[in-house]
Amino acid sequence: MSYARTSHRTARRLTLVTAASAIAVLLTAGPASAHVEVEASKAQALAENVEISFDAESESDTAGVVKVRVVLPEGIAPADVTYGEGPKGWKFTAGDDGYTVGGPELKAGVNAEYSIVVKQLPDAKELTFKTLQTYSDDRVDRWIGLDEDGENPAPVLELKAAAPGAKPVSPSPSASESASASPTPEETEPSASPAVRAEEKDDDGMSTGAWIGIGAAVVVVAGGAVYLVRRRVGAQQ
Repeated sequence: MSYARTSHRTARRLTLVTAASAIAVLLTAGPASAHVEVEASKAQALAENVEISFDAESESDTAGVVKVRVVLPEGIAPADVTYGEGPKGWKFTAGDDGYTVGGPELKAGVNAEYSIVVKQLPDAKELTFKTLQTYSDDRVDRWIGLDEDGENPAPVLELKAAAPGAKPVSPSPSASESASASPTPEETEPSASPAVRAEEKDDDGMSTGAWIGIGAAVVVVAGGAVYLVRRRVGAQQ
C-alpha cells in the first residue's frame, strides 16, 4: 500500500471524526427537554365543565417552583375558570388575561402539578396555554413558543370536533367584559405585560440567535480542520 493512499485514508477518517464531533456539540448544546404538559379527560370542542391538568416540569436542582402564570387561549375567559387541585398551600388568582397558581416553594426537582375546571371549551381545534414558571431563586422558564419543535414550546391541548348539537353556553356575567378587554392573541404574549417582563429579567435561557451562532462556529471549526488535514496530506505527497 502506497504512502499516498494511506495518507488519504487518514485524512478521510479525520474528516469523519471532525464532522461527528461537530454534530455532537450541536446536540449536547441544545435546549433543555423539560416542558409543561397539559391533558384533559374531555378534550372536545364545546365540552362543558372540563377539568384540565397541567404538569410543569422542574429544571432546577437547587430551587423549587413557587408560581405558575398562564395566559388563557382565545375563547376562555378567566371568569369561567375555577381551581381544581394543586400543591398543598397553593392558591389560584384570576387575572385580566389568565390566572396564576402559586404558594409555598416546592422541593427542588419536584414538578408543579395542578388542575383547573373550565366552564366550556371553545369551538377550536387546539388550545395554547402560554406559561411562565417561576422558581424560588427568581429564575423564570418561559413556555410561550408557538412552535412545538422550538426551544420553549407552550403547552397545547388538541381538541376533538364538537359533539353533534353542541352549542356555546351563555357566558358568565363578567366573562363578556373580560373577553372584550383581553388583548388579541398576538398581544397576549406574556412578555407584553409589565409584570411579566419583570419576571422574565432573570431568565437565563439562550435565544434562537445564540444557537444559530453556536452552529455556525462549529461548522467553521470543522471546515478548518478538514482544510488543514488536506493541506498536510498534499505537502507529504
